[in-house]
Amino acid sequence: MPGMQDLSVHARVPHSVGTNRPSRTLPALACDSHMHIFDARFAPSPHWPRTPPDASVAAYRQLQQRLGTSRTVVVTPSTYGTDNACTLDALDQLGDSARGVAVVDAEVDDRQLAELAARRVRGLRVNFVSPQSWGTTTPDMLATLAGKVARHADCAGWHIQVFAQPEQIVALAPLLKALPVPLVIDHMGRIDPAEGPGGAAYGVLRELLDAGNTWVKLSGAYMRSTVHGPGYADTLPLGRALVQAAPERLVWGSDWPHTTEAPGTVNDADLVDLLQAWAGSDAVMDRILVDNPARLYGFAPAP
Repeated sequence: MPGMQDLSVHARVPHSVGTNRPSRTLPALACDSHMHIFDARFAPSPHWPRTPPDASVAAYRQLQQRLGTSRTVVVTPSTYGTDNACTLDALDQLGDSARGVAVVDAEVDDRQLAELAARRVRGLRVNFVSPQSWGTTTPDMLATLAGKVARHADCAGWHIQVFAQPEQIVALAPLLKALPVPLVIDHMGRIDPAEGPGGAAYGVLRELLDAGNTWVKLSGAYMRSTVHGPGYADTLPLGRALVQAAPERLVWGSDWPHTTEAPGTVNDADLVDLLQAWAGSDAVMDRILVDNPARLYGFAPAP
């Protein structure tokens, strides 16, 4: 019927395939702990080689309605270099249901950190993978930023979020283990599902998790999957191993609008269902979606 077809069209979310909802209704206060906002009002950094997508707060709210999430963490993408204006604007629009992760260079000062903290930023992202406006990210930069966060009173409860290749995680292991602030590993460490929990990078992640100062984002499964959606079946051993190792220090993220992937290839409802397959139970899934992000990002705990 024409009316039903129109309804389907209107239900589509930009940068997300399909119109289906996750197979399970998500709990109240479920958090998407990794996504990006791109807004044409904010110019990309001169270093960035690609045209950014149009991925506004209004479009993201449609994704929240479809998935059933209500909290989110806006992460400044490499597109904007060290200019966090787009992320901060998104935080203003989303209100107290949102937190931010910013990108700064090693020269960031106390005043700038205090201003970010006042706008509900709760961490700094250090990216060893994507092109950065300062050039090559170094271990010294990571150590410097972690030290500044640790010493700054306004940054109490902050963390350092690291995006790195598996081999970089292995090489950085001594530094990662010694960081003076909590560490969050992006996108499951980009571990190849073919290696999964048997690889060297997973061994480092397991040591970091066992030490109690590290969190892992269950996100970006499609980055290394060779079987792709809807099931991403090759990621199941890795995801389940992480859940078994530290269910209390995992958070989930959609990574919307999926800028690493070809347009029209990612269904966000599939990604929620994948989390359910990794978690193995509703209770663990709820912990990853509600309780853990509340602790890590400073949201009010669930009633």
